[in-house]
Amino acid sequence: MVMLEAYGIQKSFDKLHVLKGIDIKVNQGEVLAIIGPSGSGKSTFLRCVNLLEQPDRGIVKIEGDTLIDEVNGKCVIAPPERLKTLRKKIGMVFQNFNLFPHLSVIKNLVLAPVNVLGMDMDTALRHARELLDKVGLGDKAKSYPFELSGGQQQRVAIARALTMNPDILCFDEPTSALDPELTGEVLAVLKDLAAEHMTMVIVTHEIGFAKEVANHVIFMDEGLVVEEGSPEDLIINPKIERTQAFLSKLLKV
Repeated sequence: MVMLEAYGIQKSFDKLHVLKGIDIKVNQGEVLAIIGPSGSGKSTFLRCVNLLEQPDRGIVKIEGDTLIDEVNGKCVIAPPERLKTLRKKIGMVFQNFNLFPHLSVIKNLVLAPVNVLGMDMDTALRHARELLDKVGLGDKAKSYPFELSGGQQQRVAIARALTMNPDILCFDEPTSALDPELTGEVLAVLKDLAAEHMTMVIVTHEIGFAKEVANHVIFMDEGLVVEEGSPEDLIINPKIERTQAFLSKLLKV
């Protein structure tokens, strides 16, 4: 089953044309890694798919249902009820965690299920504790974000996204704010999710992780998909000179 489709996604900020027509297709249980240099449009594309930014042109479908359509050269968002339903199916984890600092870990996790999904508090608490155990933080339920390391905060953010039972999880550079040791903690959780066949789209600079976990890799540059393929094809044997140059510099670091 195709979980996420995007066709012809374009986005400009004033005169800066950030996305110039991006197409992707993600199947159920697939992990798509999006790599590329800073400023290539990776994060903007992910935000457009989530409707955190509205694209100027293009189409986005979630499980075959249209989230964003294009009519007469302009994007049209799904009607409110369908929009609400479709947005629940796609979760987002940001590079800077975005936890509520004044709430404990457990309260960060139960807020959306109770207020958005209408889940009763007992069920939300039980589910939240199960997810904290899943990410190795069962003993941190009563802690506050400032009491946690960056890696722990990001694992809480992943657990929070999972409380909504999304069908697709998107990650925007989930380890870019972390040092190498803490990066390993977060990547281990993502590997576990991949092993459970969670459908994921991950913008990442961790090339080794993309090679190990992703089923499909896209290389973006200057708002375009330059090359795509399996990790073996794109990372080990890239065919396009621009991809070769990017990976050569990155893998030497």
